[in-house]
Amino acid sequence: MNKWLLQPSAKPFVFTLCLLPFIWLLYRALADQLGANPQEALIRATGDWALRFLCIVLTVTPLRVLSKTPSLARFRRMLGLFMYFYALVHFLSYSGFDMGFDVNDIVSDIAKRPFILVGALSLLLLTPLAATSFNATIKALGAKRWQLLHKLIYAVAGLAVLHFFWMRAGKNNFAEVAVYAVILGTLLGWRLRQFVRSRAKS
Repeated sequence: MNKWLLQPSAKPFVFTLCLLPFIWLLYRALADQLGANPQEALIRATGDWALRFLCIVLTVTPLRVLSKTPSLARFRRMLGLFMYFYALVHFLSYSGFDMGFDVNDIVSDIAKRPFILVGALSLLLLTPLAATSFNATIKALGAKRWQLLHKLIYAVAGLAVLHFFWMRAGKNNFAEVAVYAVILGTLLGWRLRQFVRSRAKS
């Protein structure tokens, strides 16, 4: 497994896999297969994929450590950028389909609806992470400051679950929310445990 992950073809393969949900959504939209409310379907689907990629990104480190597969780390930045891509498309879909790209309406809606507010805040926090996911910016910031900045992903995880929770609260449907909350809670709990262990050893 470790040997295959180091192959030059591994990254293009993973890139293609990450892009497939977007291609599938685009195909369904063009083929008019998104149901009675295609705009709403696109907004929901892109949001779901952003949350799924958040879970995937946070899974990389535990999986790398527990499976002793260090080469998994080389995919983390790509996966993180895809998470941002789907989150951005989610926000643009909402801005376009629901708000008609009217900035005043978007700002007003963010101020009025808490679940939109935390969703927008999540995207805002993700933006500097995406912007600094390149070797040049890591070098410019320095490893310690870069690592500190990228700890914002933990705040993003909490806000993303809260966004999903408030969005589903109107329909009193929390089954999916609970699944994501458990997954993200487990992943963040593993990191906290590792941090406590490292502090104890030092």
